[in-house]
Order: sequence, then C-alpha cells, then structure tokens
Amino acid sequence: MFAIALQQKQYKTYTLSDLSFNSSINVVPDRGGIITSWRVKNQELLYFEPKSFENRELNVRGGIPILFPICGNLPNNIYNYNGNNYTIKQHGFAQYLPWEVIGKSNQDRASITLVLTSNRLTRTVYPFDFKLTFTYQLKGNSLEIFQTYTNLGNTQRMPFSTGLNPYFLAPNKHQLHFDIPSMQYWDYKTRTFHYNNCKFDPNLDEVDAVFEKLTGLATTVEDPSRNLRITLSYTYPYSTIVFWTVKNQDFYCLEPWTAPHNSLNTGYRLVNLEPGSSCEMLIRLTATFV
Repeated sequence: MFAIALQQKQYKTYTLSDLSFNSSINVVPDRGGIITSWRVKNQELLYFEPKSFENRELNVRGGIPILFPICGNLPNNIYNYNGNNYTIKQHGFAQYLPWEVIGKSNQDRASITLVLTSNRLTRTVYPFDFKLTFTYQLKGNSLEIFQTYTNLGNTQRMPFSTGLNPYFLAPNKHQLHFDIPSMQYWDYKTRTFHYNNCKFDPNLDEVDAVFEKLTGLATTVEDPSRNLRITLSYTYPYSTIVFWTVKNQDFYCLEPWTAPHNSLNTGYRLVNLEPGSSCEMLIRLTATFV
C-alpha cells in the first residue's frame, strides 16, 4: 500500500510511503525540490542538518540536493558565454529555488512530479529558457529519480551539466567499502591522480575524489556497521562520480554528475540541448540490508 501525505512545517513537506515495506521519502518542493529523508525498513539512510536547511541562502548540508546548471564550482564563480561573464555559485541555483508540484500518484508506487522553469532571475545568471521536470518514485527499497531537461529557447543550444548530491548517513564511515567503476580518481584538494583501491583515509580533514572514465553504470557502498548496501545506478550522460566527506562528520556524499568542475567554461562533457529539444536521465538508489 502506498500513501502520500502533506505537512506544513517551515516549508510544505510531502511524505511518500510504501507502507508494506516501511519505506518513505520526504520531499520539500519550496526548498529546491530536495529530498530530506529516505527511510527503508524504518531506518534513516540520509544525513541532514536542519540549520543549513532553514537558511535559504545556504547550501543544504544533507538530503539529496539537485545540481543545475553546473556541478562543482567555477573559478571565481564566473563563466563566459558569447563574450559575456556570468556568475553562478557552486552547484548552480536549482537547489535554492522553489519547484512546483504538478503531479502525484499512489498507484503501484508512490510518486511526485516537480517542475522548475526559467524566470527573470535565472536569466540574469544563465541566459537560457528551460524547464526541468523531476519525478521521484518510491517502491520497496528503491528510489528512482526520473529527470527531463528541456530547452525552451528557439535559437540557441543550451549548455549545462547536472547531478545530485546525496548525503548518506554513516556514523562508522571508516568501515565503508566502495565499488566505484573507475581505475583512478582525481584528488580535487591536492590536484593529483591516484589509483582507485576502493578505500579512503578517514583521518584526512577532507576527501574530495573525482572519478571519471567510468567503466560501469552502477556504484556500490557497503556499510558493515549497519549491514547495509547502497547501490547508485545511472544512465547516460552521467559520466562522473564524486566522493566527498569531512572528518568527524557522520556523512559521506556519493554524487553522480554529467560533467566535472568548470565544464561550463571548458565545454568538457557538457550537455548541449538543441532549441526546443529535451533529454531524459534516470538515477536509481537501492538500499539493501544484508
């Protein structure tokens, strides 16, 4: 049995539930369309800091923020397009803006569909007309995120990168074991390449590892302390996985991106949508207690 409930907290919060599996997600459209909670068998899987959530000017540290039209940051937060400089903060603006709910369903699964459309404010930093449509679907131990990106313009291609920034709860993250389908990663802090041995040093103040040249369409993390396996699968054009964590914080991020840092300047792996066209992508998260 599937259910959808609405609560008025600081922001309207939709709870989608699979009652037979004791799984649920909380979705907050007005705060960037973010998922703030994902529970499977009544166990919380996501890390979440309420203070960062309450201040709309801050990046939310927790949940599953949406990244668009860039992933990561730009040098001095600036990119150039057609001879003009524009300023965009880290990970773009989609996570700060209110999204509109256009559909809900509890037939065969619990789902909610949100839309973000360009406006006067977005055009000052990103001179394109667009529509983003995200559908969150919950069933059993699986969370699917269907995405459609549409270029509403008539004359120019729309360049962008996109991604998600899931914060997973991990009180004993030194026990984590990763299976990331890439031979090496780029250490964004030290600007050096390293061989991928599926382990990270928990004593470092910060780990920021960028995996490109992926050889598969799924990444798995096992947490023996919780008997938990999380699988992140993705479709083209997702091409990059970023692992990020901070010392003495009970989370790690496993982020699927379509392109790495600064792609809006370099053009590397950018999606370029023709006028009037759309593209679709899918990310699936599965949590298994073993």
